[in-house]
Amino acid sequence: MSLACVLLSAACAQSERATPVAPPEFKSAALVFPAPDRPVADIVTNHSGDEADRDADEEAQRTLDFLPLKPGVVVADIGAGEGYFTVRLAQRLGDQGRVIATDVTPDYLEGLKARVAREKLQTVSFVLGGYDDPNLAPATVDVVLMVRMYHEIEQPYAFLWRLHDALKPGGVVAISERDKATENHGTPPELLRCELAAVGYRQTGFTVLSETSGYVALFAPDGLRPAPEDIVPCTDD
Repeated sequence: MSLACVLLSAACAQSERATPVAPPEFKSAALVFPAPDRPVADIVTNHSGDEADRDADEEAQRTLDFLPLKPGVVVADIGAGEGYFTVRLAQRLGDQGRVIATDVTPDYLEGLKARVAREKLQTVSFVLGGYDDPNLAPATVDVVLMVRMYHEIEQPYAFLWRLHDALKPGGVVAISERDKATENHGTPPELLRCELAAVGYRQTGFTVLSETSGYVALFAPDGLRPAPEDIVPCTDD
C-alpha cells in the first residue's frame, strides 16, 4: 500500500503484508487493529544524545517554542525516558501548567520520579503507559508530545486511536522524529502523515529543528475516527 493510496483513496485495498493482530484485551473488547506494515524499532535507553549537546542544538527551546503552550495547559510527555523534555516542560510552564510523564518501562519512570523530586518540580505526574494504549484519562490533555519514540510503538494504530480520547477539545499531538527508516530509529515525514491520517488526524504544522534533532510535526483530530477494522495500514514503499 503506497502513501498516496491511503491519503487519496479510501477504496484502496489493505496491504497483504499487514496482518491484523488481536491481543487478548482487544479480543475481549471486540476491537481488532491492523499491525504496522513496516518495521518497529526496539526500545532503547537513550538514542537522542547527551542533554548538554541537545541544549547546545537548541532542541528543547525550538520544540517548545513550536508548541501551543498557553497558561493552564496540560502536556503529556509520552515516552519520557530520562526526562529531558519532562523537566524542561515543567520549567517552561511553571505554575501555569501541568506535565504528565509516561513511559512503558517502569524503571525509566522510577528514575524520572527521583529526578523530578531532586529538582523540586511540583507540577509533574506519572503514568505507566502501554504498547497499544497511552493509559491517559479521557479529555485531560491539551498537548501530546512524543519525541523520537513513535517508531518504537508496537501497535501505533491502536495507540493513536486510543490517544484520541485523551485529548481535550482543540487538543494536538506533536511528534518529533528524524527522517530515517523506522528500523533505524526514525520515521519519514510522509509515512508519519500517512499513519496519522489513517487513524483520523490531519497535519496542522511542521518544522525542521536541525539535522541532528530532526523535525516536529503537529496533528489534530480530523472528524470521526475510523472503526479499527477500517484502518488501512501505510507502507514506506
